[in-house]
Amino acid sequence: MRTRQYYAGFAVFLVIFCLTFTAKGQFIRTDWEIHDVSQIIELVNNHGSLHQVPISGYPRLVNAEFPPGSNTEHHYAIGPIVAGLSEDRQDTMVTTIQIAQWNTGDEFAGYSEARWDSVYKVNRGDTIDIGDPEDPYYPEYTPHSDQDLVTRYNDYNRAALNVADHDPMFLDVYQRSWAWASAPMNQFHIFNLDFIFTEKEIKDAWFGVFFNPSVGYYPAGGEDTDDYVTYYPDHKMIIGQDADGGPDGNTETMMGVKILPPRNQANNNFDWTFRWGWEDLQFTRDGSRYEAFSNGEIQTNQVTEGNTISFHSFGPINSLGKGDTVSWRYATVYGYSEQEVLEKSRLIDRLAPDFKVPSSPPSPNVTVETSNKQVTLKWDRSAEKYDDPQRWDDAEQPFEGYRVYKSTQSVDGPWTLVSISDVKGNVFGHNIGLKHEFKDTGLLNNVEYYYTVTAISKPDTVLGFPSQESSKRVNAVTVTPGTGSREEVGEVAVVPNPYRGDVDYNSMDPPWEKPDPTRDRWLEQDRRVQFINLPGRCTIKIYTLTGKLVETLNHNDPNKGFEDWNLTSNVNQAIASGIYLFTVRNEETGNTQTGKFVIIK
Repeated sequence: MRTRQYYAGFAVFLVIFCLTFTAKGQFIRTDWEIHDVSQIIELVNNHGSLHQVPISGYPRLVNAEFPPGSNTEHHYAIGPIVAGLSEDRQDTMVTTIQIAQWNTGDEFAGYSEARWDSVYKVNRGDTIDIGDPEDPYYPEYTPHSDQDLVTRYNDYNRAALNVADHDPMFLDVYQRSWAWASAPMNQFHIFNLDFIFTEKEIKDAWFGVFFNPSVGYYPAGGEDTDDYVTYYPDHKMIIGQDADGGPDGNTETMMGVKILPPRNQANNNFDWTFRWGWEDLQFTRDGSRYEAFSNGEIQTNQVTEGNTISFHSFGPINSLGKGDTVSWRYATVYGYSEQEVLEKSRLIDRLAPDFKVPSSPPSPNVTVETSNKQVTLKWDRSAEKYDDPQRWDDAEQPFEGYRVYKSTQSVDGPWTLVSISDVKGNVFGHNIGLKHEFKDTGLLNNVEYYYTVTAISKPDTVLGFPSQESSKRVNAVTVTPGTGSREEVGEVAVVPNPYRGDVDYNSMDPPWEKPDPTRDRWLEQDRRVQFINLPGRCTIKIYTLTGKLVETLNHNDPNKGFEDWNLTSNVNQAIASGIYLFTVRNEETGNTQTGKFVIIK
């Protein structure tokens, strides 16, 4: 049985539940943001999980896409679990993220008072007050990494109190996650968790992370029935990966979930538990869940692929009272092999607890100018003013230069380096001198190109850390060169003409046809012809030879002299081969041009 079926059913419950609380004026708002500066596109919500909460409005389907643009998914859900005993040790209490097969519901969620219910994105160079405007819980917050996501949730909100058999521990959870844009830090994210016990006395507490790997090529069906997990006790990490074959093919990448226990206690003060198994871990009561989390068993690694859920946990912390805080971290680590994931794990251990590492400069602000077959990029000098107190070599001017990249495929690349400039007069780089403009000529009109400008730092000579580069994705721009609109009709044409069904327009570079950004497979509705040399405001009508109206296109853009048509009629049917007529009426002057074009499928 597939995990997604459990979550799909639960999604219906969640939507109904949220609508109920909306009617009562007690809506628990779901918020989310994505880490998008590193090589991982990872969603974080204010329910404690790394998962697409169904009502979040997240436009993508892939959880934890690595690398960007690959459509390769790596997990279905990840998030914290906390388990403890009552003061007299007679009752068990467990709080987890949404886990459908455990009937958990929203045991962690945002605040009912509509305060502190957001996920805040703080990029390098930003300073913001986080929380309620009158009472920020992080005033004047500056990011620790190139991109911090900050949120807060608890286990006693109105949603949590309506979960069957849920006995809250009255936990406030502050969560800050860190992501870096440049190697060697750009293949993992660090999640900092502060669990604050606000009311109850808790005994023998255990903490851990739930991990449901779903590693594979998502458009193939998103199957998670042929994954398996391996536990590395020396790293305190579970690695999930895809078995060869199956509907999702052979996946080159994999991911690990690593725990960094509380910083004020040594690793060897804790017992550790690792469990996996679809059938064995379908807990419905806190008693069975607490027993599983706290039994100190390190289960034998999975050797046969299947539908896998897993967790690892540490404890016990014997006594926690009102106002006590337990702070620990977990990391999501990605790579192309187990060896690479383990190398990143060792780097994390080396950099903990402070993760004081050089950072990249902030991304420069980019403006774009387009003209006939030409694009001009210009950027400001803001990146040149940055300071980096986390460097080990105390460089007076850590900024080094700029790189300009171009892609014909998407804002996620693949990227080609087309220009570089750097500071003169030092031992680093090319000593070309700084530039703040790049002009690209000889382009095709009315076709999309993608550009990004990054800022780079000097390497840290004391730490031996490489030059850091700002994210390519943060200020990537989509640019369409062209001539703009015409004053009058008369030269309107259709391209290509004839349109030929035996030509693979999707494989051209740049592609003439391409799928919608939410999918990577070409479909019939992605066909494209283009009406060019249009006036700024006009109406295009397309007819069959017999005079039947096929479609009407309204064009209203003084800066754009073209309009696309996907060869679909006004009743959403793909048109047949044949000769078609068109009229273009200039709505400013009333003049009309007629013409024809050919479709061959």
